[in-house]
Amino acid sequence: MSAGITVDLGSATPPYEQIRAQISSLIALGTLAPGTRLPTVRSLAADLGIAAGTVARAYKELEQSGLIETRRRNGTVVAGTPTAGIPPEAPAPEAVAGEVTAAVDRYIAEGRQAGFDDTALLAILRTRLSQQDK
Repeated sequence: MSAGITVDLGSATPPYEQIRAQISSLIALGTLAPGTRLPTVRSLAADLGIAAGTVARAYKELEQSGLIETRRRNGTVVAGTPTAGIPPEAPAPEAVAGEVTAAVDRYIAEGRQAGFDDTALLAILRTRLSQQDK
C-alpha cells in the first residue's frame, strides 16, 4: 500500500497533510475499499523515511474525519466514505470520483500529447492547487 503513497519533503505542504490527502483520495476513488487494512504507523513511516509521529498525525486526522478507524486486533482499517452532511440530491461520491478521474485522465493525455513529462504535469498541477488554496 505504501507504494502508492509518497512524500515530497521539499513541498510547502507538511508531510502529514500529504499522507492524509493521498489516503483520503485513495478512499474516495475506491482504491482503498472499506475494511482494507492500512499499514501500521511504524511500517508506513519506515517505508517513507519519515518520523512515526508524522504518520500518526495523518492517521489521527483521517480517523477524526471518519475515513479510517483503529481496531484493537485488526489494526487500522478503512471505515468508508463519510456521507454525513451530504444532501440527498447530491451525486454519489463514487460518481464524482469517476468524473474527477476522467478529468485527470484527459489532463494527462493532453499534457503528454503536448510533450510534457510526468514531472512537468505534476508541477503544473501543484501550482494550480496551491493557487486554489489562497
